[in-house]
Amino acid sequence: MSSVHQNLSEIKNLPNGTGKKIGIVVSKWNDSITYALLEGAVNTLLSANVNREDILINEVPGTFELPFGAQRILKAKKLDAVICLGCVIQGETRHFDFICDATANGIMRVSLDNELPVIFGVLTTDTLQQALDRSGGLHGNKGVEAAATALQLL
Repeated sequence: MSSVHQNLSEIKNLPNGTGKKIGIVVSKWNDSITYALLEGAVNTLLSANVNREDILINEVPGTFELPFGAQRILKAKKLDAVICLGCVIQGETRHFDFICDATANGIMRVSLDNELPVIFGVLTTDTLQQALDRSGGLHGNKGVEAAATALQLL
């Protein structure tokens, strides 16, 4: 479904997160976008009664490193789910395609290997404006959606 005319971050009936331990791995690349996603995810988890001390946040240099960060946080801590947040904006080369494909496949692999929800909260946009629109702008906040997805899977 196209999100062109929708704000997908208006989540109704958010599951109760009491007692759940959630890891968030966030990319520092495009940090004005990714930290807005992080804020949306954390606020959503808190609104679902996840205790602040049960939200573990780790940073990685870029989106490509999200799967490794997710794997590492799962090995270090007993968690119920991990949310991966990043942003890749199309440039002039095919680098965009390789990063997006590797990241999506890596996150899925970590999820399946660990039999836990590892959520793909990565923006893959053509422009900076599209990323802004999806990190708290016109189309909501993908971080909110990623947190809601984690709670729904639990």
